Amino acid sequence: MKNKLLVSACLMGFQVRYNGSEKAQLAATLSRWQQAGRLVIHCPELAAGLPTPRLPAEILGGTGGDVLAGRARIVESDGRDVTEHYQLAAWLALSAAREAGCQAALLTDGSPTCGSQFVYDGSFRGRRKAGAGVAADLLRAHGITVFSDGQIPQLLAWMAQKEQNDDSV
Repeated sequence: MKNKLLVSACLMGFQVRYNGSEKAQLAATLSRWQQAGRLVIHCPELAAGLPTPRLPAEILGGTGGDVLAGRARIVESDGRDVTEHYQLAAWLALSAAREAGCQAALLTDGSPTCGSQFVYDGSFRGRRKAGAGVAADLLRAHGITVFSDGQIPQLLAWMAQKEQNDDSV
C-alpha cells in the first residue's frame, strides 16, 4: 500500500482558517502525491463542526497534550471555552489519518489544533510558545509523523524516502 499524507485543508488553498482565509498554496509542491491519490486533505476544525469564519482560539495553560489530558483548555478571543470542540477535532483528524492509512501529516503551525512547532500563548497578543496543538500531539502519540508548513524540505525528504521504499517493495 502506498504511503499517504494527511494535509491541512488550508495549506491546499481551501479558505477554512478561523478568519476564512487559506494559509498557503502547497498544491503545486505536493501535486505528484495528489495526482497519485496519496493526499488526504482535511480540516479538523471544520470536521468538528466549527464555522468559518470563527473567532481566534488559543490554548490556555499548556499545549495540545495538556488539553487532551484535561490540564489546559482552549478559549476563543471572547473568553468562550471551546475545548471540547478542539478535542473532537483532534480525534477526527486521527480517525481520518488512520482510515486512509496516513503515516504522516502536514499541518498548519500556530493553530491550537494543527500547530506542531509552536502555538500561541493564550494572551491573544500574537505571542508564540514552543509546543503543539491538540491534533498534532494526538497524531504523534499514535505514531504518525507530523510536519509543519515551515518544514517543507524535511517533508519532501521524507516523501522521497517513502517513495524509494515503495518502489523497492
